Amino acid sequence: MNTSGRKVAVVTGASQGIGAGLVDAYRELGYRVAATSRTIPPSGDPDVLTVRGDIADPGTAERLAAAVTGRFGRIDTLVNNAGLFIGKPFTEYSLEDYEAVVGVNLTGFFRITQLAVEQMLRQGSGHLVQITTSLADHASSTEPSLLASLTKGGLQSATKSLAIEYAAHGIRSNTVALGIVRTPMHPGDPGGELARRHPLGRMGEVADVVEAVLYLEAASFVTGVTLPVDGGRSAGH
Repeated sequence: MNTSGRKVAVVTGASQGIGAGLVDAYRELGYRVAATSRTIPPSGDPDVLTVRGDIADPGTAERLAAAVTGRFGRIDTLVNNAGLFIGKPFTEYSLEDYEAVVGVNLTGFFRITQLAVEQMLRQGSGHLVQITTSLADHASSTEPSLLASLTKGGLQSATKSLAIEYAAHGIRSNTVALGIVRTPMHPGDPGGELARRHPLGRMGEVADVVEAVLYLEAASFVTGVTLPVDGGRSAGH
């Protein structure tokens, strides 16, 4: 059990990109971290616990929750970062596309969040952060993304619901809604087309997302919000 008083963060989708950046950022804050993804390697840091598995499988969430509470004794923050994006015209989505996106974005969120909230209730405090997309609220004719709107929009509504349900228990819930971020999914933008989709004229960086999550981490009077980190896309063009 955690006898040190040090806080513990859980990050899903943590093997690369935003997730890996969040693991590093929470470690720099002095948190112990539990990190999961399908391909995450073991960590040489004794304060980083890695659990390999598909978050769409509820069994992964259960193994993760048991491992982190068994080793560190608590969960102070859960960042639901794991996500799958498939963009195509609505009528071209296959049932396999639907099941894959719903599995990661909704089922993956559902079980690990249940287990984290149960632990947070025992502690009397906690923070939930969902990573979504600003397309959920601001659709684009050039970027058809129904499954993102269906799933990530659902997470934004769930964020508010959780914030109100658990406010009296010291548990906050917030969302960070992203534009296009330079990650292994979008490693570059040779022609500048992705940058031009943002009024600020550039793609987001992992550091921009980390900065927003850490703001919410420290903002103890903020709950139930969706914070756009999208270069102005949600404000319009």
